[in-house]
Amino acid sequence: MTEINQTTGGTTRRRRADADRSRTATLQAAISVLADTPEASVETIATAAGVTRQTVYAHFPSRDALLIAVADHLTTELLAEYEQLDLEAGTAMDAVLLLIDTGRTFFKRHPVQLYPAAATDDQQRHQPIKDLLTKTIRRGQRNGEFTKALPATWLADATIALAHTAANLPPRKSTPTLHTTLHRLLQADQPT
Repeated sequence: MTEINQTTGGTTRRRRADADRSRTATLQAAISVLADTPEASVETIATAAGVTRQTVYAHFPSRDALLIAVADHLTTELLAEYEQLDLEAGTAMDAVLLLIDTGRTFFKRHPVQLYPAAATDDQQRHQPIKDLLTKTIRRGQRNGEFTKALPATWLADATIALAHTAANLPPRKSTPTLHTTLHRLLQADQPT
């Protein structure tokens, strides 16, 4: 009886490991395929992942569910990159620009566009990023580097919106324009 349970347990673990591999392969394929072809079908993604369409649907009940999983996966990866940054070195402005530039570089490497299905959870998905930015802005407000006339949370929202908008500019103008705008938005009021 013990041998049968061990065999069954081994089979279950092997199936679970296979399922985990196919789910991971599907997510990686979706990130790659959707970066080139945002309207790619589930079948195209399945082929790129080396799995069947039915396998994709076993993990993600709809294309929208797959797109949400892709957005969640990329957010987790970005947060892991942020954890590697030393945001206490230098000025608060240095830290804000490091956060923004790291995020923009990340999305250049993973140019999966934001989808309507994933956008429904964007506020919740962005919250850890907004919290990190807000904390950095508050540091700048405490040390007199940033304006105290506006709430840190509003400044964080404005910074995120400006970073998204800067993506619409020509590449050579995008970063300098964004940096200039953020300096003007965040800088402390000058005495008159």
